[in-house]
Amino acid sequence: MTLKDLKPALVWEIFNQITKVPRPSKKEEKIIEYLVNFAKEHNIEYKVDGVGNVAMFKPATPGCENAPAVVLQSHMDMVCEKASDSNHNFETDPIETHIEGEWLYANKTTLGADNGIGMAAGLAVMIDNTLVHGPVEALFTVDEETGMTGANNLGEGMIQGNIILNLDSEDEAEVFIGCAGGIDTTAFFKYENEPAPAGYEYIKVNISRLLGGHSGCDIHRGRACANKLMSRFIWAEMKKFPVALVSISGGNLRNAIAHEGEFVIGVPAADKHTLVADYNKFIADVEFEFKGIEPNMTFELESAEAPATVIDAKTAKNLIYALYCAPHGVIAMNQNIEGLTETSTNLASVKMKEDNTIVVTTSQRSLIESSKIDICRQVESVFVLAGAEATHGDGYPAWPANVDSEILKISIKAYEELYGITPAVKAIHAGLECALFRAKYENLDMVSFGPTLNDVHSPKERMHIPAVEKFWNHLVKILEMVGKK
Repeated sequence: MTLKDLKPALVWEIFNQITKVPRPSKKEEKIIEYLVNFAKEHNIEYKVDGVGNVAMFKPATPGCENAPAVVLQSHMDMVCEKASDSNHNFETDPIETHIEGEWLYANKTTLGADNGIGMAAGLAVMIDNTLVHGPVEALFTVDEETGMTGANNLGEGMIQGNIILNLDSEDEAEVFIGCAGGIDTTAFFKYENEPAPAGYEYIKVNISRLLGGHSGCDIHRGRACANKLMSRFIWAEMKKFPVALVSISGGNLRNAIAHEGEFVIGVPAADKHTLVADYNKFIADVEFEFKGIEPNMTFELESAEAPATVIDAKTAKNLIYALYCAPHGVIAMNQNIEGLTETSTNLASVKMKEDNTIVVTTSQRSLIESSKIDICRQVESVFVLAGAEATHGDGYPAWPANVDSEILKISIKAYEELYGITPAVKAIHAGLECALFRAKYENLDMVSFGPTLNDVHSPKERMHIPAVEKFWNHLVKILEMVGKK
C-alpha cells in the first residue's frame, strides 16, 4: 500500500507532494514557492506578506455567500529531527514515507505531518469544488516551530474572517480551545582550551534511541532527557575524580526533548577502571528507573584518543553542575483540567561552537503568564550563578480557553452528527499560533483540531491513517454547517 491508495485521495495526494518539498524552520523558501505555484495553477487568489506567510481566498459556494468567512490555518515549516545513523539532509532531500499497519512513518526522520497534514487539508478545501461552504481563507504561516515568526508578524489583510480553524492539533476526536504560552532561555558559556592533563585515559559515551518527543505534548510522559543523563553521570564522577571534559553535545531543537547525546571525558589512568564500573552501575540504575518508558535506550562506551586540549576545569565544572541542577520536566499540573500540564521546562540542547562557546538551549511553557515568567527566571538564575550569560526569546502568550465559543459549539455538533459521540474539549500544553492571532485580532473565534499524531518532533513521528479521513470529514462538516448557518 502507498499514499496513492489512501482516502481521502485528494488530501493524501497533496500531503505526498508536501513531503517532497524541503521546509525546515526559517528556510521555507521552497514550500512558499510550492504554495504560490499551487495557487497560480488552480487560479486561486493569494497574497504573500513580508515574512513569507501565504494566504489564499476561495469564494462561497452558491447559496452560502452571506455566511461568515472561515480561516483554515496551518504552518508550513517542520521540525527536522533524525536518528543518529541517518544521512538525511532536510534542506535538500524529500521525506521518505512508509506505511506500517494503520500508521504512516518516515525513514529515521520526523514525518512532517506536523503540520503538513493541516496544510494538505487546507489546500484540498481550496480546490475541492464538491464542498459546501461560505467564504474560505487558507493561511499558511512560516517558522511556527522555532519562534512563531509568521504569526507574530502577520501582514495586514492576510486574514479577513473572524473564525479560525487551526489545523495543528494531534489527537482525533478532540477539540482544543486553549494553549500554553512559551519562552526560550539560552545560556552561553565561554571556555578556554587547556592542555590535556598528562597520564589521563579517555572514554566516549553515546546515549541514543531515547523516545524524545514534543516538549509540550510529551513532557508529562516522564521520558528520559539525554542532557540530564549525561550531566548526571559526569557530575557524579567529578565528585570522585579530577575529570577532564573534552566535549559534550546533546539534543537539537528547543521544542524537542533531547533523544540522544555524546560526551568525551578523561580521568587519571589509575581511576579508569573505577569509572567504567560506575558507568555500568549508572546504566543499570537508569534502565531500572525508565523501565516501561524508554524501551530502546542505548548506551555505548568506547575508549577515546587523548586530545591536545580540554575545556578549562572551572567552566567544565560550572557547565556540568548547571546542567545537572537545571530543572527539566513538569513543574506544575493544572488544577482545573485533569491531566493537563500547566507549567514545564525543557533542557533542550547543549552545543559546542567553534568560537569556544557552549550554548545551552531551554524552553519554558505555562498556561499562566506569571508562572511562565517565574520558571523562566529560575532557569536563568541557575545558569547565571554558574557564570554563563543568559538571554530570552520574545516568547508568546497563552490562548485562554473560551467554553462559550460559537465555533466550538458547531465543531462539537458536527462531530456528534458524523460519529455519534461528543469530542473531548481540551486545552493543550503545546503552543499554538491562535494565541498570537488573538493578540492581533481580539474578536476572533477559534478552535484547533487535527488527526492523531504520535511522537512528533522525533524520528518516531507517525500519523494514524484512519484518523486523517475522520479529520477531513469533520473539517468538511464544520464548513458546511457554518456555510448554511
